[in-house]
Amino acid sequence: MKRIIFALAILGLLPLAAYTTMPVSTFSIVGCDPTTGELGVAVASKYFAVGSVVPWAKAGVGAIATQAWVNVDYGIKGLELLEKGLSPQAVIDSLTKTDSAFQRRQLGVIDSKGNSATFTGTGCMNWAGGLTAKDCAVQGNILVSENVVACMVQAFENTTGQLGDRLLAALLAGDSAGGDSRGKQSAALLVVKKTEGFRYDREIDIRVDDSPQPFAEITRLYGIARALSHLDAAAKAYQKGELGAAIEHAITAVKLGPNLPETYYDLACYLSLSGKTAEAMTNIKTALTMAPHFKSMAKNDTDLQNLRVLPEFQELIR
Repeated sequence: MKRIIFALAILGLLPLAAYTTMPVSTFSIVGCDPTTGELGVAVASKYFAVGSVVPWAKAGVGAIATQAWVNVDYGIKGLELLEKGLSPQAVIDSLTKTDSAFQRRQLGVIDSKGNSATFTGTGCMNWAGGLTAKDCAVQGNILVSENVVACMVQAFENTTGQLGDRLLAALLAGDSAGGDSRGKQSAALLVVKKTEGFRYDREIDIRVDDSPQPFAEITRLYGIARALSHLDAAAKAYQKGELGAAIEHAITAVKLGPNLPETYYDLACYLSLSGKTAEAMTNIKTALTMAPHFKSMAKNDTDLQNLRVLPEFQELIR
């Protein structure tokens, strides 16, 4: 019956209050990189599609994880309160003081400056609790032990790279420490960042809704997402007339996504436009070998114009 109520609420047939008592026992981390402006959430649980309810984030504002007997309003209203200038702790105080079931809730909040707070109600099932550290807050319930959140904080602090790298490292560390005592099923990773000239601010948005190996799958998806994010950056650089930067981003995309034919195809285009025909031919060969259906696109792609005089290219697209 709870699943039916949840589905009806999602479809708008019931108010939000009808599904604010769905138990989502899980472990999560909210994090921030004040230098890059990235904000994000990583979460995992023995629960179907945990990414559909727990993680909330808005670029330039903050990130929130709402779990245990999850109240989705915490995510929606919490971001609104952060945008108004409330501190993470003040956001938690505001949300919980008007909620009669707040002792069954769990919440992690971080703002764009890296200030964070975590809350675990006394009605959450053991082990339940959370920790805050520099630029992050970690929380979990029905975990094998407190060591899960401790290991997550440590992994976040000791990992270098982009925020997504650090959030994923924390999530994997939580799993290695035992994670959800009931088992594993789903995971999600969300990273947002303000991008000039673009309204869509989700840098990474991946979910594993139901899998016996959600951590291996979220790692695989993250690699793809990182590769494609560099292809997006390459396209933006090209649109600005920065062909050299476009090539560099495309090269990185190939390194991160060696099994993705589109990375080789796009790199071939930028190399062709720059007059590097030999390198372009190497990459277009790889792309079309991996994805023969790309041939129809290559035949008319003006970005590959410099290759059309080459018999080798004509043979390749036949």
